[in-house]
Amino acid sequence: MRILKEVGIIAAEDTRHTKQLCAHFGIGTTITSYHDFNKEEKAPVLLERLQSGASVALVSDAGTPVVSDPGYFLITRSIEAGIPIVPVPGPTAVLAALVGSGLPTDAFRFEGFLPRKSGARNKRIERFRDEHASLILFESPHRIEKLLMALREGLGNRRVALCRELTKHYEEYRRGTIEELLLDVRKRPPKGEITVVVEGQPRRRTSRLEEEESSTTDNEGGVDYSEA
Repeated sequence: MRILKEVGIIAAEDTRHTKQLCAHFGIGTTITSYHDFNKEEKAPVLLERLQSGASVALVSDAGTPVVSDPGYFLITRSIEAGIPIVPVPGPTAVLAALVGSGLPTDAFRFEGFLPRKSGARNKRIERFRDEHASLILFESPHRIEKLLMALREGLGNRRVALCRELTKHYEEYRRGTIEELLLDVRKRPPKGEITVVVEGQPRRRTSRLEEEESSTTDNEGGVDYSEA
């Protein structure tokens, strides 16, 4: 709130949402639109203001700016121009979904939105088949069924968590196998921002006998310390 009050201008992905936020907290800072469809025209204007000494706050429609977001375009050009970037940490759907998914958190891979065309999407999914890390994706409500079908085809019937409207009023987690969630979304089509967490390729557990055999093999040709 302090940053939004102190900056010279707020660059917002959706001015309607940001104006409501600012009105609620009594913030009178000027707001300008900056989104995926005007970023190439608006970025030079914002850069000129930054280079003149003004400060600009970048606000996304939902989630953290720059993460699968048009803000990346402005950030890279600001860095190229030698303008300092100061992230203001806040909620992120990536980590919130991972924590609430109930799936392994020791390693994860964030891929954002997969390609819309089925061929390109299937090729990308195929690359994840043997990865042990949990996979985190963004998807829109009207494409979620197609995504789940593609995941089942490419990865098999793994565990998955469909995380909706994170940190908002209608936050919801749906957990189960891909096939279970496919049936669920057909009965209850989800709305809002969706983050999908998919179980990685389960790690194969080695038996005690395999570990002993591996240890014996590793020690062949070496010194036997068993009697030491």
